[in-house]
Amino acid sequence: MTTYSDLYLFIDGERIQGGGRREIPVMNPSTEEVLGHVPAASQDDLERALAAAQRGFEVWRKVSAYERAKILRRAAELLRERKEEIAHLMTLEQGKTLPESRMEVGNLPDILDWDADEGRRIYGRIIPSRAAGQRQLVVREPIGPVATFTPWNYPGLIPLRKVSSVLAAGCSCIIKPAEETAATTLAVLQVFEEAGLPPGVLNIVFGVPDEISTYLIASPIIRAVSFTGSTSVGKHLSEMAARGIKKCVMELGGHAPCIVFDDVRDPYKIAEGAALRKYRNGGQGCVNPSRYFVHEAIFDQFVNRFTEVAANIVVGDGFAAGSKMGPLAHARRLDAMQEIADDSRTHGAHIVAGGKRVGKRGYFWEPTVVTHAPNEALLMREEPFGPAVVINPFSTFEEAVSQANNTVYGLSAYAFTESGSRAIAIADALEVGMVGINTYALGAPDAIGAPETPFGGVKESGYGSEGGTEGLLEYMTVKLISQF
Repeated sequence: MTTYSDLYLFIDGERIQGGGRREIPVMNPSTEEVLGHVPAASQDDLERALAAAQRGFEVWRKVSAYERAKILRRAAELLRERKEEIAHLMTLEQGKTLPESRMEVGNLPDILDWDADEGRRIYGRIIPSRAAGQRQLVVREPIGPVATFTPWNYPGLIPLRKVSSVLAAGCSCIIKPAEETAATTLAVLQVFEEAGLPPGVLNIVFGVPDEISTYLIASPIIRAVSFTGSTSVGKHLSEMAARGIKKCVMELGGHAPCIVFDDVRDPYKIAEGAALRKYRNGGQGCVNPSRYFVHEAIFDQFVNRFTEVAANIVVGDGFAAGSKMGPLAHARRLDAMQEIADDSRTHGAHIVAGGKRVGKRGYFWEPTVVTHAPNEALLMREEPFGPAVVINPFSTFEEAVSQANNTVYGLSAYAFTESGSRAIAIADALEVGMVGINTYALGAPDAIGAPETPFGGVKESGYGSEGGTEGLLEYMTVKLISQF
C-alpha cells in the first residue's frame, strides 16, 4: 500500500501548509477518489519565494562547481534509495503503470550525476589580442533566479531535469509543478534539502497556473523562464517574459511523425514495436509518435499488426499486474479523446481499433487507431496527447516528407529504413529538433531522454534545449573581460 504524503509549499527551506490558504484537490485517476489537497500559494507566499530565491542565488553562485557537484551527487543517491516509494506515488497520482513509473524514477539519478560533472566543465576561453599586454577572456556566469513550470505527464523527470540544470549552472530556482502530481514532485525535489542545498536556492509553489506564472515572470528578480507544456501556454509565457527581456527555454507540444519505408525487413516487427511505444504513458508524451506514414506496399501488413497489438493492450489500474496502460491523467483528456474520435468519423477516417471510454469509473480510454484521415481531421492537425494514432499510406519519398512536415510542430520524428542514403536524406529533410532513425530512443534505450543529449524542438514546439551541455548553458550568460 502507498501512503499518500502531506502536501505543502516549500519556501526558503520551510514547509508551509494551512494558514487559510485555498486548497486544490488531487485525484487518483484510476478511481476518481480524492487523495489529498495541495495548498495554493498566495501573493505573500510568492513574494517570499522571490526574496528567498534572490538571497539563495547570492549564496549559491559563490559555491564552487566542485562543491555544488557534491550536493547533486548526494541528491542522486537519495533518489536511488527511494525509487520504489516515489514510483508508487507516481502511479497513484498520475496513473501510469508501475513498471513505467519505476523506469522514470530509475533514470533520475543519472541526470544529477551528469549535471554534477558537466557543471565542473563549463569552460571559458582566451581570445588572442591585437595589442601587446592585453588579455581577452570570455567567462560564463549563472544568469540569476529562474522560474520553472512543469506538467503532470512525467512528474519526476521533467521537474528534476529542469532543477538539476538550473542548480548545476549556479542559479536559484522557483518551480511550480503540476498540482495533479504534487506529492510525486515534492518527493523527488525534497532530496535537495536533505543533500545540503542552502535555504532559498530551491523553492516550490503550487496554485492557479496563470496567476503564479504572471506574478513570477513580471518580477525583476526572475531572470530566466523554463516551461514544458502546451504551445498555446508557451506562447503566452514567452510574451510575458519578452516584456522583461528574459531568457526562455520552451519545450512545447509535438505531433511526432513516423515514416516507415518499404525496404524494412520485417514490417510486422516494426508495427509491433510502434504500437508498444505509442501507448506508453497512455500516449501522454510530447515525443510519442502520433502520425504514422507507411509506404503503400506494406501498409496493410503494418496496420493489421499494429491494430492487433493495440487491441490486446490491457487497460487498467497502474498497480494491477496485468495492466499495460493506465488511465489518462484527468477527465479533460477523456473529453479530448472523445472529440478526436467524433471528428475522425465526421471526416470519413476509419477507426479500426478503440475509440471509446473503458468503464464508467476512472479516466480509462481504449488504445485507438485511425487510418486514412484527411489533413483536415483534428488528429492530423493537433497533438492528441493521449492513446490515439493515425496511420496513413504514402507512395513517394517526397510525399512522406511533405506530410511529416505539414504541421506547426517540430519536436521529434522517427523513420525506419534499411537504406543508409535514405536514412541520411530523411534525417536532413525532417523539420524537427530530434530524429530517431530505426529507433524510438532519443538518447538511452530505456530512458525518455539521456541526460548527456540535448532535448528540444523547432517551429512551434519551442526553443532552447534541456539536457546535455546545452541544458546548462541555457542558464548562463557570457561575459567578455578585456584587461591590460
